[in-house]
Amino acid sequence: MRDFILANTALASPPACPEIKLRLATEITPLWQATEAFLDANNLPPPYWAFAWVGGQAMARYLLDTPSVVAGNRVLDFAAGCGIGAIAAALAGAAAVDAAEIDPVAAAAIRLNAETNRTAIGITTEDVLAGGDCRWDVVMAGDVCYERPMAEAVFAWLRRCAASGADVLMADPGRAYLPRTGLMKVAAYVIPCSLELEDRTSREVTVYRIVG
Repeated sequence: MRDFILANTALASPPACPEIKLRLATEITPLWQATEAFLDANNLPPPYWAFAWVGGQAMARYLLDTPSVVAGNRVLDFAAGCGIGAIAAALAGAAAVDAAEIDPVAAAAIRLNAETNRTAIGITTEDVLAGGDCRWDVVMAGDVCYERPMAEAVFAWLRRCAASGADVLMADPGRAYLPRTGLMKVAAYVIPCSLELEDRTSREVTVYRIVG
């Protein structure tokens, strides 16, 4: 998987976070074509890990701008994708950072990206939604409200984490299934993006704190 990622991505800094370098796809269609046979052979999901989605960028920017949120804390980046949020938390001084990502190729990409940025990230491919108590001080999720079943399951779990005492953050660019209650706005960013990924060249992304 490591060789596959290296062969199909290039090092780049996402627009909102020039401090961070990631292995990202330079073009979307060629990556999708290159990965089709590999993914089918290994029963893996599409390569969403190869893009720094606007929600993840906004979350990372917030942590880099407000390091006190994570400094000295145990942090979880849920559905971490390329790992940008986890890396930002580590750079901001978190005591320990875990990235949860059920896609094993994404997990390999996070490991590569963490090494590139000289950060220590613990990586789990287990379904943390099915786990027990929340063992982190800060839990964050970027851009997870694009499908109703996932949004409902994730938000219910995040609220349980908040109720247990964790500081829970969600970054969202106005996806259809963003909950309408239980959110407190803490920051907003306009993030440049590709028309291949979004329906516009920039999106306003809001970072919320979830109220348990």
